[in-house]
Amino acid sequence: MSCFKKEIPMILTVDPHDLVQTWTDRGWLRPLDRAFVMFLGRQEKDASALVLIGAALAGHQLGRGHVCLDLSAALADPDATLSLPPEGETGELMPPKPSQILYNITQAQWEESLGASSLVGTDTAATPLVLNSGRLYLRRYWHYTRRVAEEILFRVGQTFPVPDNLENRLDKLFAPLRTPMETQKKQVHWQSIAAAVAATSAFSVISGGPGTGKTTTVVQLLGLLQGLAMEKNKVLRIRLAAPTGKAAARLTESISKAMDRLPKEIGAKMPTKVSTLHRLLGSRPDSRNFIHNRHNPLHVDLLVVDEASMIDLEMMDALLGALPSTARLILLGDKDQLASVEAGSVLGDLCANAANPCYRAETVNWIQQSTGFDVSAFSGPGSDLDQQIVVLRKSHRFGEQSGIGALARSVNQGDKKRVVDVWNQSFPDIVHLMINTCDDKGFRHLVLDGNPNAFAPKKDQDRPNGYRAYLESMAQGPGKWESETAWLWAVLDNFNRFQVLTPLRKGSRGVEGLNTMIANILYQSGLIRSTRGWYPGRPVLVTRNDYSLGLMNGDIGIVLLVMDEHNPSIRGLRVVFPMADGSLKRVLPSRLGEVETVYAMTVHKSQGSEFDHTALVLPDTMSPVLTRELVYTGITRARSWFTLVGAHDNILSSAVGQRTHRASGLGDLIR
Repeated sequence: MSCFKKEIPMILTVDPHDLVQTWTDRGWLRPLDRAFVMFLGRQEKDASALVLIGAALAGHQLGRGHVCLDLSAALADPDATLSLPPEGETGELMPPKPSQILYNITQAQWEESLGASSLVGTDTAATPLVLNSGRLYLRRYWHYTRRVAEEILFRVGQTFPVPDNLENRLDKLFAPLRTPMETQKKQVHWQSIAAAVAATSAFSVISGGPGTGKTTTVVQLLGLLQGLAMEKNKVLRIRLAAPTGKAAARLTESISKAMDRLPKEIGAKMPTKVSTLHRLLGSRPDSRNFIHNRHNPLHVDLLVVDEASMIDLEMMDALLGALPSTARLILLGDKDQLASVEAGSVLGDLCANAANPCYRAETVNWIQQSTGFDVSAFSGPGSDLDQQIVVLRKSHRFGEQSGIGALARSVNQGDKKRVVDVWNQSFPDIVHLMINTCDDKGFRHLVLDGNPNAFAPKKDQDRPNGYRAYLESMAQGPGKWESETAWLWAVLDNFNRFQVLTPLRKGSRGVEGLNTMIANILYQSGLIRSTRGWYPGRPVLVTRNDYSLGLMNGDIGIVLLVMDEHNPSIRGLRVVFPMADGSLKRVLPSRLGEVETVYAMTVHKSQGSEFDHTALVLPDTMSPVLTRELVYTGITRARSWFTLVGAHDNILSSAVGQRTHRASGLGDLIR
């Protein structure tokens, strides 16, 4: 008989309510998480600590983008489940961490305790928590997960007839876009394959990085499908959408350019307006529900949604629920970008196998017969869903001489050595600005003028800008332009040529510190007349949907002196917003509540946007939010020039090695 007693797990000896209160006081949990635990405690007076602590962690994980609490992952790294302070904060008053609380607890014990509680149920029970496949969900998010999976699997199972002479039709549509090798079918033209797959599917995903031709592909595809419908004297009801106003405006611009390649009679029947998802579905003020839903579906035959990586789980549930069962859905996006701001990583879950060869033999044969292209090199075991996903692999924007493209590829592949090599190759479009603080002259020069001398000159003499360009356009006033509207667009366009990005909100290198620093630089240079309140030139970001004004979270406007709508002889301050439909909205500053200055924005907020010149400011210490996906997203916001601002090479290297992972059961349910 052993003389050693097994140590009793701490979680079996603590008061869970006291512990949750202590964690909340420390800032490790949110007050919302504590309130949830208090609610559960009232529902089940003798609820075990494993249940209540599990609920607290599940709620907190939801606030960090995870759909559920993965019990196995939580036990493997318990401290990752809370917002703990940086290493080094110690002291006698330090409360026990999850790693101490859950020490000696097995997943079987945890699941047994959860299963015995009236607070935890399965799919059908009306309980606040759901345990499924080792994951603990808040019930609402379990329903989202299950419904999204069911809708996707239903649509994956639906097919449309293969159009007659599909290969010939595709050859004609895509001929101007193919290289000689692709024309001879000696190299795979992935845009043609994406169009073929989507043409016969009720649900498809076209993924690819910047400049790979996603928009061009979908316009050619829509032209093909609308042309087929018109041959039968029908017209497809096609809608285009994107998650944010900025993304919708970009898609509108791209679509209008690509439409020129279509025959006029088909182009006349194509949509030109791109809606935000909120406007498409019909937002209800102060409600999670939309006008269009399962009981009042959209009037649409085909829906295309761009920037799908930005769509969170709740929004995807609403979108799929509002889509008629007979309609097609095509998602466009970059699977390697950051996941959505809110909970979920829907596009990432959909494309989880896309990097691997996963086309089944019958898919390979069908693609060969329908397009003439041989994709046998990409054959392998794959699910039904995997057959509906096509990755565009060739960038038309970033060629061999592009440092932005080389850096993005190296980061995306997690190749730390290659990342270092890229910097050493002296590419003309990327610069690593080494600074110790944002007070450095180099940072000041970057903010004002884009540090043009650090970049190699381009043939067209175009140079990178800083914020001076838009502020000088503003200072010139409308007199130089044919109209005030033309002047407003010039200011907005010049502002969009440069953007400072950061992974963080707090600190000197976070959004708050950088916005203060940049405003001071511009003020000291005489480009703005104040750094406080509503002053001309102040760029602002809407941080909460305002349905009364028609402004959505993420919309960006600039404070400008404009003519009064009722008395042109009077000029007053208005915040001018570019809208997705190509119009300008002028709003009195006093009507805007939830906004913040946006000389610098988080990388998350930049999704769906692109800028001629992007500067990514890295912190001087490693952070959990600094991941490969974040760095890749920051780099690929740049069209022409990219500046990395940071003090230590090891920070970038560490970020490249750190992947984003969001707990979600969606991937298991759809495969």
